[in-house]
Amino acid sequence: MATIKDVARLAGVGLGTASRVVSGKGSVSPATLEKVKKAIEELDFRPSHAARSLLSGSTRMIGVYIPLLKGTFYMPILQSIDNELRAEGLHMVVAFGVGAGDLREQAIDGINFLIERGCDGLIVMSNALQDADIEVLGNKKTNLVVLNHRYDCIADQCFTADHNLGGRMAAQALLKHKHKKIAVIAGPSSAPDNVDRIGGFMHELEQNGIDTSKMWVAESNFAPDGGWASAKELVESGYDFTAVFCANDEMAVGALSYFQHAGIDVPGEVSVVGYDDTETAAFSAPRLSSVHIAWREMTMNGLSFLLNRCYDLARPVQRKFPVSMTWRSSVEKAPRGSSRKG
Repeated sequence: MATIKDVARLAGVGLGTASRVVSGKGSVSPATLEKVKKAIEELDFRPSHAARSLLSGSTRMIGVYIPLLKGTFYMPILQSIDNELRAEGLHMVVAFGVGAGDLREQAIDGINFLIERGCDGLIVMSNALQDADIEVLGNKKTNLVVLNHRYDCIADQCFTADHNLGGRMAAQALLKHKHKKIAVIAGPSSAPDNVDRIGGFMHELEQNGIDTSKMWVAESNFAPDGGWASAKELVESGYDFTAVFCANDEMAVGALSYFQHAGIDVPGEVSVVGYDDTETAAFSAPRLSSVHIAWREMTMNGLSFLLNRCYDLARPVQRKFPVSMTWRSSVEKAPRGSSRKG
């Protein structure tokens, strides 16, 4: 396989001159440019990724950290990033949480892994880090973007949605259908976005005269098995309910599956509202009504901001993302004169 040295030798120029032609940086005379191009063609020279990195000072790689590599939430986000990067002639490197450490340690390890691979910039989806963890990155934090969380030390580099508003919309959806006996399957209390959406949900109910102090609430894991287990616990508890709000679609799908297993009609006996409006929601049975968070728009704008930083591009960037309700078939009016008990 030909090397840049072979190109320089055949063209009769110095190695530095050949490198300038290959990298496109620096000036050479038209005659010299033509000689080097001819040598490249004759030798079928293709610089390796490592060689291109040395010549340009850029790896043309963007690193992405996500907490876990499974489920229906993160995969569409990764696909959107990869498609956009490839369109720009760039590549994606992914790291995710592994190992025995807690979520914070896993995120730190994942970010360091991406930095060690020479990524030009990083996209991070984690709320487990602390501002001090960002600060310790030094100059590396300049080319870092955070999705779905805000760190004060890099607030301008954070892109997120109004999850409190999302929670309020979920409550409004059930109130609109006359539901007053409501149960909640929440995500982890350690997740700030979960705290925001549950807080908004409860506040909206309280504003409409519903006492939330005695409401049945379970803390689960944002996964289908957690939704199933929580729905089972809810039914067996004997709590009187006509509707369930699940803090994400994956738990909602697990809950729907358990209700079907238990012979509970959704939405005839129980209405279910999810959150995120992922692709899963459109294909569940019944199809899931869900709070729509503009995850793709958030991701694309965060990525555009990062590419502008890393490669001096001028892509447009916006920071406000709509939150809305997507209506499907999992919600109906509360049953008259009866409610669901275990």
